[in-house]
Amino acid sequence: MLAVDAVALLDALGIGSAIVAGFDWGARTANVMAALWPERCKAMVSVSGYLIGNQETNRAPLPPPAELSWWYQFYFATERGRDGYERYRNDFAKLIWHTASPEWRFDDETFERSARSFENPDHVNIVIHNYRWRLGLADGERRYDELEQQLAEAPGITVPTITLEGDANGAPHPNPSAYAAKFSGKYEHRTIAGGIGHNVPQEAPEAFAQAIVDVDAY
Repeated sequence: MLAVDAVALLDALGIGSAIVAGFDWGARTANVMAALWPERCKAMVSVSGYLIGNQETNRAPLPPPAELSWWYQFYFATERGRDGYERYRNDFAKLIWHTASPEWRFDDETFERSARSFENPDHVNIVIHNYRWRLGLADGERRYDELEQQLAEAPGITVPTITLEGDANGAPHPNPSAYAAKFSGKYEHRTIAGGIGHNVPQEAPEAFAQAIVDVDAY
């Protein structure tokens, strides 16, 4: 559980409470931290809103268009998918960047700065396990069972929060109205205009940074 690691990092740095912010897996981690350890989170900025899920919810089928947008979950559920990701991880990532942010005209240099992280020897195993776990095809670590049970109840988030969404997000994401009630502290949602896709921190860094500055004053 990445949120446990993030809390451990705060401990190692001697930081009692911090603003947590992120998108995609980073937003999921921030949401879990804010829900389970609110005393460690001064505030939160979360791209695509409330992102706490559980295996039971993931077992329910979605309408076909929604399932299509999650095509890679089913690909990763197979050994062919694992082998394909191992062989073509950069090509896969670039495809996801294009589909999740269809109006972002990133260059090769920008992509390569991130692609270096895919060379981590644990990268493929972590990605494949994560998506298989979501579909109930892989077990999580037993030591986190109690935490997972708490998350399965979709806990509310009490810390001050700003949620963000790009106006051209091509990745699966809920409508802001679907999660607004999950935030009981001071809360604001902002839609970032200008063809901004899934990767708000990189596509609209000033808007992302401004949200952090603003939520700090809540």
